[in-house]
Amino acid sequence: MKAVIQRVTRASVDVDDQTIGRISLGLLVLLGVAKGDEESDCRSMVDKLRTFRIFPDDRGKMNRSLVDVEGAVLLVSQFTLLADSRNGRRPSFDGAAEPDKARYLYEQVAAGLRSQGTMVETGVFAAHMRVELVNDGPVTFVFDTR
Repeated sequence: MKAVIQRVTRASVDVDDQTIGRISLGLLVLLGVAKGDEESDCRSMVDKLRTFRIFPDDRGKMNRSLVDVEGAVLLVSQFTLLADSRNGRRPSFDGAAEPDKARYLYEQVAAGLRSQGTMVETGVFAAHMRVELVNDGPVTFVFDTR
């Protein structure tokens, strides 16, 4: 499971010109589910998202977590994170999980965050979406559960 995490002051996702998810302070998480990913990857991702210290403390040091700042998550599925672009001029997506499995695990990440008290907004799985964000910092990390 791969994720691009961006610390944001605000982010939103639109489908068919309608905003379906919007957060203020928190994390925009672009999540790709790989072949072989399991529920243990979901638990690992949820824990990392909630506790990774990337928000500034009173001295401006990255020392506070999403939980500490009571931030939200905008979770957007993005299978293109699993692309293999080493050969040719067209990416291969063979490393991405099958859609039914990917949807299930994506929903498990959202449910895991919510069950621990994190406010979560989501995109629409497999839809064409437009994502807007204000990256704070900019601060961006890549997580990989493998």
